[in-house]
Amino acid sequence: MSQEYYKTKESVKEYIRLASGVDGNELINRLKEFLPADSTVLEIGSGPGTDWKLLCKDYKVTGSDSSLEFLSHLTSSHPTGKFIELDAVSLSVNEQYDGIYSNKVLHHLKDNELIDSIERQNEILNSGGIVCHSFWKGKGSEIFKGLFVNYHSELLLRDFFEKYFEILVLENYAEFDEDDSIILIAKKRL
Repeated sequence: MSQEYYKTKESVKEYIRLASGVDGNELINRLKEFLPADSTVLEIGSGPGTDWKLLCKDYKVTGSDSSLEFLSHLTSSHPTGKFIELDAVSLSVNEQYDGIYSNKVLHHLKDNELIDSIERQNEILNSGGIVCHSFWKGKGSEIFKGLFVNYHSELLLRDFFEKYFEILVLENYAEFDEDDSIILIAKKRL
């Protein structure tokens, strides 16, 4: 799987331009129903930092990305923010979090990588911790702008997450088209 798209200055600038005006405010508002203010949150794949800024209004957020170009953009745009280089599968961190958030990031993982990521998320969450993730809804996978994109169904996501998490929200929503996306919010099993 090629993730080169997010590795160059030009592609990062292009992504920031294309993503302008798009944010996870709706997702974050749903997260707030389940995760108390001042909780610690790891954002997987902060990208341009749009959702990171929204999350910071209510939470103590550690932003992350696997792209050094995005990390450079994030640290220069938000010099007081906490950002780490992080792979979405291995999630090599030494800290525990109350919540983990991603907005259209985990769809870049193959099914076996997503399952490994879910297991690791379970390990780095505090007891009763909450995950909030969004996915593109659909079947199969494709290469889009050199990036692997894996589509998901509610049934498949339920199957992947239920081993470690109690599903609290699993529903369709519209990002660009009716029911093109899925939000999943789940609580770590005690």
